[in-house]
Amino acid sequence: MLPPRIASVLALTFVATRGDAQPDTLKQIVPGVWFRQGDIDHKGHCNNVIIEMADHLIVVDANFPSGARLVLEDAKRVSSKPVKFVFDTHHHGDHLYGNPVWTSMGAVTVAYAGVAEEIKRYEPKRWKQAAGEREDVRELKRDAPEAPMKTFTQSPYVMEDSTRRVELHFFGWAHTRGDGFAWLPNEKVLATGDAVTNGAYNYTADANVGNWPRVLAQAAKLQPRYVLPGHGAAGGKELIEGQSRFFVELRKAVEQAARSGKKPDEIAASIRLSDAVKNWVGSGLKAQVADAYREVTLNKPAGDVQH
Repeated sequence: MLPPRIASVLALTFVATRGDAQPDTLKQIVPGVWFRQGDIDHKGHCNNVIIEMADHLIVVDANFPSGARLVLEDAKRVSSKPVKFVFDTHHHGDHLYGNPVWTSMGAVTVAYAGVAEEIKRYEPKRWKQAAGEREDVRELKRDAPEAPMKTFTQSPYVMEDSTRRVELHFFGWAHTRGDGFAWLPNEKVLATGDAVTNGAYNYTADANVGNWPRVLAQAAKLQPRYVLPGHGAAGGKELIEGQSRFFVELRKAVEQAARSGKKPDEIAASIRLSDAVKNWVGSGLKAQVADAYREVTLNKPAGDVQH
């Protein structure tokens, strides 16, 4: 049962979320678990999940520094418990660059080992680019991102106390080589990072497009009731199913077109995906087609191709 002070926060009343969340709002998914939808369009922020344990909080994703501070404010609204752990689902800046905000206040950042490996692969180049574009990154006065303090290789990595069990899973290379999922088996809540998005937010340059649906098939075996994506509104298992179908259709269409001699620009101009996946089709389709084209023509994951 929630403490009265939390139950009295009317803006955070329980919702079985099916696309009703809005950017910069916090919704309670089940008692002690909140979903915060970040403002990706205007601030570049990812979504976050706040998980209440017996004597502390776990936050899923560090966000950008400015996003981290907003999440921290909301965490204080719902609980007086400190944030003890922050789980970085992957290495991208909108999910990890806020690490110093959390660790400066005593939190421990945690991630699958592949996240640290991706940082070594792509940084500090991307950090410096972000610092040139974002004040919240510049103001940290760092030369590179802060890597997770603790990494794991055995999946799942379990965080458990008398009130709740949280499992951190790695199912393989999808959006990045380090994609992590936070799973609450008793509540049937799955936080996916960008391995699942609700909308046209898929960045594929670091991805393994062909393997992505296989990763999602493993996640689907958990049979979640609530799916909390890295971007877009929360939902249910239909998000996993739709996301997977989008990549299956994309890769198949690109492969067929490539076999007929079409080049990426031609494919992007003519590709037709089913209405079932229109939620994931947007302005990024041209880049997604190009990445899928590299995969099928070079026979290697898009993330292994220098471009």
